Amino acid sequence: MVIHLSELLTEERLQEVDKWCAKYPEQERQSAVMQSLMIVQQQHGYLTQERMDSVADYLNMPAIAVYEVATFYSMYEHEPCGQYKLEVCTNISCKLRGSAEVVKHLEESLDISVGQTTDDGQFTLRKVECLGACVNAPMMQVGNKYHERLTAEKLDEIITQYKNKDNT
Repeated sequence: MVIHLSELLTEERLQEVDKWCAKYPEQERQSAVMQSLMIVQQQHGYLTQERMDSVADYLNMPAIAVYEVATFYSMYEHEPCGQYKLEVCTNISCKLRGSAEVVKHLEESLDISVGQTTDDGQFTLRKVECLGACVNAPMMQVGNKYHERLTAEKLDEIITQYKNKDNT
């Protein structure tokens, strides 16, 4: 049994989904799938099969089509992750400019490996493909913010900055 999206989302969040749906003709409401998934993820932190099924039902589309979108794009989470996702670009430009050292430094300073989350739930470390900032490699994205021309010192400052956000 599929849970109705109104049972998964606050009224405000459901209205956001409806605003996205309204941008498309009724027979094309599935075009709002990416934003709908993002809204569900923002409220719950990650997507489960049940949550994706609710989106599929609400948008009147096959569940498999929603799964395809949710698993293709790296912005969708399928398990709990840290409050801050450290996504280090490891594509060629960043690789040539030291992204492996960036990853190693973060693993050592946070005491986690790529794909893991710190014990306090603050940071999840990931490798990602090109983030489009090759000129300022190596770089990483934290949330919607780019951090470029990374060095060990800059990484330590960034980690401290995010840790301090929670203590203020």
